[in-house]
Amino acid sequence: MKFAVLDFETTGSGHADEIIQVGLVIIDQFQIVDRYTSLVNPGTGIPSSITTLTGITDDMVKDAPSLDQVMSDMFPLLFDCVLVGHHVPFDLSFLQRGLTKTGYPPFSGRVLDTMDMLRILFPSISSLQLSMVAGLFGLDHERPHQADSDAEVTALIWIICMERLLRLPLLTVQRLNHIFESGATDLGWFIDEIRMFKESETSVDVDAHRYFRQFTLNVNDWGEEDDIRDGDDAGHLLGSTFTEFHQGLKEALKQKFEVFEERESQEQMIREVEQSLRTDQHLMIEAGTGTGKSLGYLIPSLYYGIKHDKKVIVSTHTINLQEQLRERDIPLLKEIFPVNFKAAVLKGRSHYLCLRKFENKLTTRDYEHGKEDPITAAQMVVWLSETEHGDEEELHFGNKGAQFWYTVASDTDSCLNRMCPWFKKCFYHRARNDANTADVVITNHSLLFTDMKAENRLLPAYKHLVIDEAHHFEEVASKHLGIELHSAAFYNTMQWLYKDNRSGQLPMLRFRLQKNDDHPERAAAWCESIDTLFPKIVNIKEDWERLSESLYELVSSKSDPSQSENSQYVLRMKPETLPSNWNELLIMEDNIYLGANDLLRTLDKLLSEIKDMQDVFEVQGLVTDLNGTIKELYNHRDALHFFMKMADEGYVYWMEAGTYSKARSLQLLSVPTDVSPLLQQHFFETKDSIILTSATLSVNKSFQYSADQLGLHIPQDEEAGKVKTVQLPSPFNYREQALVVIPRDFPTIKGASGDPVFINALIQSLCDVALVTKGRMLILCTSNRMLKQIYAGMKDFLKPHGITVLGQGVDSGNRSKLTRMFQDNKMCVLLGTSSFWEGVDIPGDALSCLAIIRLPFQPPNHPLVEAKCENIKKRNENPFMKFSVPQAVIRFKQGFGRLVRRASDKGIVIIYDTRVIDTYYGKHFLYSLPGPKIEHMTTEQMLPRIQDWMGEVLP
Repeated sequence: MKFAVLDFETTGSGHADEIIQVGLVIIDQFQIVDRYTSLVNPGTGIPSSITTLTGITDDMVKDAPSLDQVMSDMFPLLFDCVLVGHHVPFDLSFLQRGLTKTGYPPFSGRVLDTMDMLRILFPSISSLQLSMVAGLFGLDHERPHQADSDAEVTALIWIICMERLLRLPLLTVQRLNHIFESGATDLGWFIDEIRMFKESETSVDVDAHRYFRQFTLNVNDWGEEDDIRDGDDAGHLLGSTFTEFHQGLKEALKQKFEVFEERESQEQMIREVEQSLRTDQHLMIEAGTGTGKSLGYLIPSLYYGIKHDKKVIVSTHTINLQEQLRERDIPLLKEIFPVNFKAAVLKGRSHYLCLRKFENKLTTRDYEHGKEDPITAAQMVVWLSETEHGDEEELHFGNKGAQFWYTVASDTDSCLNRMCPWFKKCFYHRARNDANTADVVITNHSLLFTDMKAENRLLPAYKHLVIDEAHHFEEVASKHLGIELHSAAFYNTMQWLYKDNRSGQLPMLRFRLQKNDDHPERAAAWCESIDTLFPKIVNIKEDWERLSESLYELVSSKSDPSQSENSQYVLRMKPETLPSNWNELLIMEDNIYLGANDLLRTLDKLLSEIKDMQDVFEVQGLVTDLNGTIKELYNHRDALHFFMKMADEGYVYWMEAGTYSKARSLQLLSVPTDVSPLLQQHFFETKDSIILTSATLSVNKSFQYSADQLGLHIPQDEEAGKVKTVQLPSPFNYREQALVVIPRDFPTIKGASGDPVFINALIQSLCDVALVTKGRMLILCTSNRMLKQIYAGMKDFLKPHGITVLGQGVDSGNRSKLTRMFQDNKMCVLLGTSSFWEGVDIPGDALSCLAIIRLPFQPPNHPLVEAKCENIKKRNENPFMKFSVPQAVIRFKQGFGRLVRRASDKGIVIIYDTRVIDTYYGKHFLYSLPGPKIEHMTTEQMLPRIQDWMGEVLP
């Protein structure tokens, strides 16, 4: 089979644009056998943006061959080839236009895309950008965005894809072939060809792979693992004291690493955590960047857990940190620990694949999104032959992949448990089993609260808990202990039940019942009952559409999205100030509530009857899935009712909505105003010891704010009391590594009228600084609106200087993608809002300057902030100083922490908000920083000072 790998550079992507360069590589039998490349005279000017991207100028193409000449050279090379491209629709459209324009027939052969093949064959690949893929495979890609170089790299990637496809187990290829219905598409035809070739060459090798129900898997049955150690030996091998054990561990680390430096702050953390576990104390410990926090709590937790045969739970805020502990810290500890241990990772159930649902989806070919879903299904079939965890974090989906995952994710309500044919292979039950037999279980805050709501049935029993990223603990508690209703979720649940006469769980059940000839009367009665449900579902759906549209109208007419951080409509609902039409809305909700009750009663009765005979009718899976959907509908009904009635005074109620998807984006939120009593009841009063750690727990060197949020009382005598606080010294020399600059004469924002003055001065100053630092700048904003204004001004100004400007939500919404683009580009400025204030790690030279535009106060009119402040006022305390300032300080410290990530990092932080020096509360922000050099000066003096600090000369 011959392949023609094609790449064009063009003057743009529109219909009227022209080709300026062509690269063509011919592959035959896994070998590159021919190449053709040429510049093309487009007969028109090349836009400057294209010259910046490709390096191709008007001068370079002035004497190049015409399109006519190039097409006559290319046409014979394409004969009898399969056309391949990286995002091939783009190149194909230009090829067809070029051929037609020069009098040749259009290309009529097969067309394949490397992007589809990469997604299927390398399901964990995180970026399909050509340069990223080339780097991943170790391929040289010297001149990105030049057609000959791009075509060469694409050809090498295509060869890697073909080799990978041929190495897949035969059964996996047969599965892929079934997904794509051989011949229905060019991709289906190609996989069919590979299948036929493999069937002629190989047979299913039962010893080389593990197979189950016509799938290739990478796991055995769970629960069959051997014990990892002899219990009697473990205590002896750990030494007689913790000090002795810790010393042995340090010796092992010294042998493992050529350069091993003891970090005093990490040593202190290890001692403090061990003491807390041993003496049953709660500990709040602040450990800045570079402390080595993860090992600081994992080492004593593992020691304590093994020595005393007690399980320790470690909880993180982000899945990223969970993965980091699994991939980086645990393997290191396994190498140096004197005894074997087991650490398990347990996530929320929806992170795991339900194999039964997935099998059913493939069998019934239930693909909602024509091209996308089969590719996602194929990706997952290949992934199943590799994964040990069945965890969605390992997959990188395309556009509709997340929606596909939602339909095959594990969930409680549709689980058959031991009745499921997949039970002993099930990824969720495997993770639960691993957690039950582990010394340390790594989970996340969300699952801690889900477990709490499920009466502790999810996590194994525990008395010792480490909470990392603890500054988020109270916020996650509010979210999980509250009640949310997403408009789209309600609508989708109704669609799942009944979309039309052929689609949905009820029509599918009806179809299956009808097919059974053994009990025709019983089946006919049930089918009749199902038929009565369809109009009821349609009515509820229509009522919900009317109500959600009315609520959307309300939220969109009474709120300003530019005032919120993520440009959402937000509106708090108070029982005492309800809109005039609220009674009409309550009547609509009543109709939905009564209609749902009627529907659910009939469904419950129907299912309980069918359940007794589900084996006879072979509808076990369908009945289980329907059960899950019914439970979802109960939850939606109750959440809506709770929100609309607003009966509980301990809750704050509000609506959020996007500016695009209209009523489908509506969310109704009911959140407890104060979760500290619940945290006390379920955690701090019932657990023997809880360690709370973060880089940002203190404000003004005090833990009082964090303790208040969690309902903790810090005693006078901390050593003897139940709660102890420790602030560790930073391992970095901030005085030498970080300079904080405050331009004291900078304009302040005074309402909307002050904005243009502030924004113009800001853009000018940021551009001047960016020229001195040659980009390498992260700008932290507090609103999308401001980010977009700054972005537009800086992009135009810095473009002629070769400095790229990237903006969150403008160039991409994906934080890791933007961070990677920033690091890959030597001269770059990155603007970010909310998610960039923490969790972003850009070490080394890529980041030298951090600009904080505004102090990160939460909008005072956000419903939850407003309600918390009202509660503080009721106690005759100052909500601004008690709540708003400390919360902003913690966020500010997180933002500051983006600059210095390693002992060798050096840089500048510019604070453009003069409130840090002009107000009585500003000192709290500066005093909370870990000791950098702080200087304020005029804007004019700023550049020479920055230049001097960086030790660089202005260009």
